[in-house]
Amino acid sequence: LDQAAGEILRLGRRAIAAPGDVSDPEGVKTLFATIERDFGRLDLLFNNAGLGAPAVPLDELTFAQWKAVVDVNLNGAFLCAQAAFGLMKRQSPRGGRIINNGSISAHAPRPFSAPYTATKHAITGLTKSIALDGRAHDIACGQIDIGNALTEMAFKMTQGVPQADGRIAVEPTMDPDEVGSAIVHMASLPLTTNILTMTIMATKMPFVGRG
Repeated sequence: LDQAAGEILRLGRRAIAAPGDVSDPEGVKTLFATIERDFGRLDLLFNNAGLGAPAVPLDELTFAQWKAVVDVNLNGAFLCAQAAFGLMKRQSPRGGRIINNGSISAHAPRPFSAPYTATKHAITGLTKSIALDGRAHDIACGQIDIGNALTEMAFKMTQGVPQADGRIAVEPTMDPDEVGSAIVHMASLPLTTNILTMTIMATKMPFVGRG
């Protein structure tokens, strides 16, 4: 967080690094109170916090592992969106944009990924509900579904990951900067225009097609 804030500050813009737990309702309230106090308004929320569970068969998954993923991926996105929604409603001029980070898993699961996949499917419903409820308040909401951006988390793709047919295969990846550019595009649109869902993926990753 400090590194990201530092990069923004070097561009001559204001930035605050505020560590916290998005699954903690009181912590989220404190965060958004800080935003309102220090910046006066909020124009964009990018819900990016995410967590995965061990890749184990469903019957070996503990409830604690399931709950940890739901608390961050779904409850955290809801709490942050809820706080942002309230601030965007009451600020003047009103309105703003919420972008939820979905996943290719919002469309199709990987093996042994029930908690992650379930939350990402739920994010799609949350996105559409916010988009609908936000109309009256000039609040736009969209979702970006990302496939195989080569972050540290996705490095394992270059070593081989389980496939639906049981094979282990290396998967193509893409530059995360391309994802950043896509998010900037979504964020830069006027509030009269909304990208409800965008899928951005490594062109040759095994998502489209059979097998």
